[in-house]
Amino acid sequence: MSEQDPRKYLIPGLERGLNILMELSRSHKELSFADICARVDVPKATVYRAVQTLEYMGFVQRHASTGLYSLGVNVLRLGFEYVASLDVVQVGQPVIESLRDKTGCSSHIAIRDGQDVIYVARVSAVNATIRRVSVGTRLPVHRTSLGRMLLTGLDRPAFDELYPGGVLPDNSPGSPGTPEALWQLVQEDRQRGYVIGESYFQLGISSIVYPLFNHDNEVEAVVSIMVPVHEIPPEDRESLRAHVAEAATTISNLMGYRGAPPALKAKP
Repeated sequence: MSEQDPRKYLIPGLERGLNILMELSRSHKELSFADICARVDVPKATVYRAVQTLEYMGFVQRHASTGLYSLGVNVLRLGFEYVASLDVVQVGQPVIESLRDKTGCSSHIAIRDGQDVIYVARVSAVNATIRRVSVGTRLPVHRTSLGRMLLTGLDRPAFDELYPGGVLPDNSPGSPGTPEALWQLVQEDRQRGYVIGESYFQLGISSIVYPLFNHDNEVEAVVSIMVPVHEIPPEDRESLRAHVAEAATTISNLMGYRGAPPALKAKP
């Protein structure tokens, strides 16, 4: 192992424990001890010690009736404390509450984590009947209007690094099909400055999405409303769009950005 190899400084026990947490997170369900052993591919005695440590610290919990393991409350506490620490959440929460009241639509703030969109704040419409997303919900960037708007903050090298090999994670219905097709959509979104997605990710649900800029004039997050219709009625479209635009400007200014959003033009 070379002196420059970063693996030289890894702590094996910590690495194994974190791998167990990631497997429990990926599965979105409870796992048996045998399942955990199979997924992390290390000796059972090592897995047992790691699981016992995580359980003792509250990051894993074992259900008495089934003997199965799931993520513990301390993992959730870490996540919510991280979300609560984000300036965009602190300044944006009252703004999206006002946006909900003005539009009658569920309102959200989301950020990008790699190839995922993460909802970090949300308020639901009073009579919301469509499926609700919650804080922490992850959706694929390339298949969502929120994700497309978040990608407007990337230049071409950063975009290509995000989707190496010229392939997207999946080709599900609604997917642009290829990274190049997605890139072209994103450039159109940048030029326009917002996205109106009608049944883009889920049939019968439309969204209006605007970028949120920080003090460095970078796209840090997005704000959106979710409209429970297949297509937004023409008579409502401009009014709803204007309300989301106003909320985006307010939040961006509160994060230190001054002035109107900069002119959006395609990045090379």
